[in-house]
Amino acid sequence: MPPQHPTELPGDRLAALRGPRPPQPYTARKITALTANPACSRRAVLDAAGVDKAVVAQRMGYEPRFGQSPFAIARERAFEALVKWGGYAELIRLLREQLGIPVGEAAVTDLNEVGGDSSLARRAKETRNLLARLASGSDERLILDRPLLTLEVAGQTAYLEPQALTHRVGGRFYVVEIRSFPAIDGQADPTAVAQTAKQAAVSVLALHRIFEQLVLDPAQIAHEFLLICPKDFSNRPYGRLVDLRQELDALRFQLGRLRRADDLALALPPSATLDIDRAEAELDDSVGALDASYTPDCLSFCEMARYCRDEATACASPTRLGGTVRNTIPGIDSTRTALAYLEGVLAPGPAEAAAIGQLRAAERLRRLRQGGAA
Repeated sequence: MPPQHPTELPGDRLAALRGPRPPQPYTARKITALTANPACSRRAVLDAAGVDKAVVAQRMGYEPRFGQSPFAIARERAFEALVKWGGYAELIRLLREQLGIPVGEAAVTDLNEVGGDSSLARRAKETRNLLARLASGSDERLILDRPLLTLEVAGQTAYLEPQALTHRVGGRFYVVEIRSFPAIDGQADPTAVAQTAKQAAVSVLALHRIFEQLVLDPAQIAHEFLLICPKDFSNRPYGRLVDLRQELDALRFQLGRLRRADDLALALPPSATLDIDRAEAELDDSVGALDASYTPDCLSFCEMARYCRDEATACASPTRLGGTVRNTIPGIDSTRTALAYLEGVLAPGPAEAAAIGQLRAAERLRRLRQGGAA
């Protein structure tokens, strides 16, 4: 890779790091994962550059061990088609049930493409045009199928695609998310619902930002989203409105903590590359140059987690034991160092003394609880 020129723009640097392959778009799933660990520079740069993290992990010998099976994806698509059948007839029915008010039928516009153009920029522009028209006092009833929303994340534009956005019902628009996990006796898996709620919150926040840019009243956007999933063991759609205010507050806070990914990328050495077609050793060196913030929770949502876990283990990083341990011993970057302080092999400095004092107090309490001497 040619050395970075001093006048190189941040976006150029990210594209150069990625290489010739087209970028992977930001998604609501990626943004919720990024905000779950906002201190991770590694993920911030990989996502902003549009690098396929699963392929990067595979190239370095770390096959990701999570994700939807092809059968689950096929089931979700089939269920989504059922909900959309007849001009979103099931969606209208569920809105009537959940809101307890008459909901008129509506036309549907498919935003998967615009006049044969499926580019992100064209779809996003058409979505904004329709939102401006629908939210400016028009009585038109129009459901947006696969609208494309934009949101700035760590200095980059993210393109987000909720399944649908309802027409204005009772003065408000509702984001719709369709999932294939079932609701048994009206109760769906809490973890799956929570994850979907976080992703829906990203779309709702994007809508707020778009309305602000278009000088529209954001009060027209509902702070709830409509979750649609199969009822019991059938394929009959079940709907439930889920409040997003807590998720929206957390999302705003976490997005505000993210460092700009282009700034992080510019700090890499000129020879760095994240091109998945380059040699494994080059990839390893470049990924290793990005600061990670591994915790065991990463294993449930990040493709790079197993790579980062081995890296944290090799350097005895406290993060491999979880965020609680990491926060208990701030400023101490190795459990080996912490043990050396506790055993008197090393003397902690002023910055580490408080943390070591807490660890010693915890050890005394543990011994007392076990019936030993303090």
